[in-house]
Amino acid sequence: MSSNNNQVAEQQLKPGLKARHMTMIALGGSIGTGLFLASGGAIASAGPGGALLAYAAVGIMVYFLMTSLGELATYLPDSGSFETYASRFVDPSLGFAMGWNFWYNWAITIAAELSAATLIIKYWFPDSSSLLWSMLFLALIVGLNILSVKGYGESEYWFATIKIVVVIIFLIIGVLMIFGIMGGEAVGFSNFTVDDAPFHGGFFAFLGVFMAAGFSFQGTEMVGVAAGESHNPREHVPRAIRQVFWRILIFYFLAILVIGLLIPYTNPNLLQGGLEHIGVSPFTLVFERAGLAFAASVMNAVILSSVLSAGNSGMYASSRVLYSLALRGKAPKFLARLNRRGLPINALMMTTLVGMAAFSASLFGDGVVYNWLLNASGMCGFITWLGIAISHYRFRRAYVAQGRDLKDLPYKARWFPFGPIFAFVLCFVVILGQNLSAFTGENIDWYGVVVSYVSVPLFLVIWLGYKWSRKTKLIPLKECNLDTLTTFDSKI
Repeated sequence: MSSNNNQVAEQQLKPGLKARHMTMIALGGSIGTGLFLASGGAIASAGPGGALLAYAAVGIMVYFLMTSLGELATYLPDSGSFETYASRFVDPSLGFAMGWNFWYNWAITIAAELSAATLIIKYWFPDSSSLLWSMLFLALIVGLNILSVKGYGESEYWFATIKIVVVIIFLIIGVLMIFGIMGGEAVGFSNFTVDDAPFHGGFFAFLGVFMAAGFSFQGTEMVGVAAGESHNPREHVPRAIRQVFWRILIFYFLAILVIGLLIPYTNPNLLQGGLEHIGVSPFTLVFERAGLAFAASVMNAVILSSVLSAGNSGMYASSRVLYSLALRGKAPKFLARLNRRGLPINALMMTTLVGMAAFSASLFGDGVVYNWLLNASGMCGFITWLGIAISHYRFRRAYVAQGRDLKDLPYKARWFPFGPIFAFVLCFVVILGQNLSAFTGENIDWYGVVVSYVSVPLFLVIWLGYKWSRKTKLIPLKECNLDTLTTFDSKI
């Protein structure tokens, strides 16, 4: 028995994340290009009122998801996170599928962020080599992850700090402009009454913004993976989770409100929210209206830091989940190797190679392979959120069924069972409504259907294939493994 415990101890990751790291990881995951760029398109499509309503609804859903994840991660902090919880409290086959789904999602996202970073850097160096910049950025991301878990934590801390400072400055300047204290006359609520504002475009426009808002919030679940390497997860994770609601309110709801008040939704520049149009980011437009001539360069730098932050987080989380899969016999054993600093070096290198391969696919030919990979990963985040809601619902029911006292939970999610059920329903609606427009024309756009929904059958094949091959079954509530001491369990 003791030798088995020694084996487990040797294979465990070493804690290196402090409270401030956990707080910024939870925050940094929710602030990125979705806010800095896509918010303008959301306002143009559904009007300022429609955009606010969509982001508020998704924000509430994300809050409930984070409280569900907080309850799971404080009770059982594990770098396998979603895979571990689904395997213990639902079905090992669901855990297997969720683990590979999450790894694939972020491995491909790393490639996407490399492509985005090269596009952003060409704002300053238009004739430079894309391949050179992508290799430099990849080396930076790998370097931050390979030094130590603290290196990842510190880099995310400063990446998140940059974003927070910019958003706070934006809100202060925006409020001053709304009341005419800075940048011309007071606009008040006049832009909420332009044409058919505050709501515009009807139900399908709102649904489109609703789904875009969901993508904007993806990454907040990173705190669940990071809990496995926190010095004190039972204290640090709840602290980070409790602040999520207010952060969503301040950094999304207020920012979109300020943009909607200052810029009419009819402004054509709001529709140009891609990385090739940094100069017309809604943040840039507001800063320039305030008389800050260097706004475009500053926002370009901030958006670059956001992209690198996303790639950095993706590398960290996907390598940990891949390591956890290998540790439990659900991935090749060599991926479970740790180096002297307690880092899953082989899992990290495998994730890097897959990211490089996917990025290379974007450079050769017309990028069809890369676009398919990227589209396949598009809904993986929503599938992860579905899994979190299901796992939490089953965990709480198993906890009660086994006669345990809810007062003993280190962190208890409020509004149970409404929270996980609400999150499940909204995620399910988003997945189904991913590309409804493909079905509403005279002829069904089959190519659009396949591109939009390909990740769903892919997930089902992995899930049901493992279930069939291993003959796994739904775990009865009274048989769910609630042991907090055993983080390595080859049976699941």
